Amino acid sequence: MAKEITLAQLQKMAERSGLKLSDEDLEKLLPGVNRSHHQLLELRELITDSIEPAAAFVTSRTEKR
Repeated sequence: MAKEITLAQLQKMAERSGLKLSDEDLEKLLPGVNRSHHQLLELRELITDSIEPAAAFVTSRTEKR
């Protein structure tokens, strides 16, 4: 699995997003951020290019009425 997001990385992400959070706030957020990051990576492993999404609309396959 991918590396954990560090406090320094989270601080940089917050700055880039325009968020003004204290180091204490970021430390509280860090475990949840890492948990969500790992869940995202697990979901990405399940998605393959070989399976077309259910919401896909391909005009060449529609019937003309």
